[in-house]
Amino acid sequence: MSEVENHTPRIGTSAACEALGIPRATLYRHRNAAPAVEKTRPVPARALSLEDKKQVLNVLHSERFVDKAPGEVVATLLDEERYYCSERTMYRILKANDEVRERRNQLRHPEYKKPELLATGPNQVWSWDITKLKGPVKWTYFYLYVILDIFSRYVVGWLLARRESAALAKRLIEDSCEKQGIVSGQLTIHADRGTSMKSKCLAQLMADLGITKSHNRPYVSDDNPFSEAQFKTLKYRPEFPDRFGSFEDGLCLCRGLFRWYNVDHRHSGIGMLTPEMVHYGQADAVLENRRCVLETAYKSHPERFVNGQPILRPLPEAVWINPPARIPEDKKCPVEIITPELERMPTVDHAARREVLIHQVSAPEVLQ
Repeated sequence: MSEVENHTPRIGTSAACEALGIPRATLYRHRNAAPAVEKTRPVPARALSLEDKKQVLNVLHSERFVDKAPGEVVATLLDEERYYCSERTMYRILKANDEVRERRNQLRHPEYKKPELLATGPNQVWSWDITKLKGPVKWTYFYLYVILDIFSRYVVGWLLARRESAALAKRLIEDSCEKQGIVSGQLTIHADRGTSMKSKCLAQLMADLGITKSHNRPYVSDDNPFSEAQFKTLKYRPEFPDRFGSFEDGLCLCRGLFRWYNVDHRHSGIGMLTPEMVHYGQADAVLENRRCVLETAYKSHPERFVNGQPILRPLPEAVWINPPARIPEDKKCPVEIITPELERMPTVDHAARREVLIHQVSAPEVLQ
């Protein structure tokens, strides 16, 4: 409407409405619309006075009626040959004083905090899950346990079993931590809220190893996206069958799939590098080599690159599970995240305090 009003002095109302596709009647209704006036409900002549309402509230607050519903209060007072107001009026008085709520002791689900996990390098945050693989006949399954590093997408450990067991999960996590050289206070492991994930023996193992545990919120399916995406990648492979002929058949296929995933698979989330390259510190050398190849190609035939010199997809500096909500610029304040390495550095050495420490470990074999 404002556009029509802006053009009306120059070209007229009819032409402006026709050009903008707005009926003239709509414009006239908009011009003649009365301003909205907030209507106040008139107080009926039969309404209780302020003194009467205060008296009713005092009765409801009395020791004998403080835990009773208004219906019981009205009935009790009638038996005592007293009447103040109706049950509905009592509810209105209580609502006006913010005293109406669910008074029964009902189960209320607690508010679970959204897990917010940050990884700036390998072996900082692992995600693990269990998926079912169909067996040779109906209602038979094999259980595939997979532990994934969310920064490098590297599968640090996997296990195929005939059943789901907390003891097997404990063994898998313990062996994976040993092969990756995990030290106390270094690692956070995220999982859903399955029985194996929340078992007492697994919680005790993580406490002994100094590992921080993290779990999905109940009934939230996207708190563990990295494990879910990794399972989808494996199950969409052409060689992945609808059913496995035997346990040994599944074990043989999983060995090949995880070898392909770690060593050969170029992952779009890590700059089209393989998980092994990122996990074991080869990413910078590979990206530099790619940059040199593209630079040579651009210098040889610049006319083939219509958008200018090509730019490589970078390796993410940080990977989040549920990144925090963005803070408006006017409400931001400088925050320094203190790590054990930063605590040991002098505060005046600002350049050194900004460095990210990445620990290199020797490549282990994939756990079977």
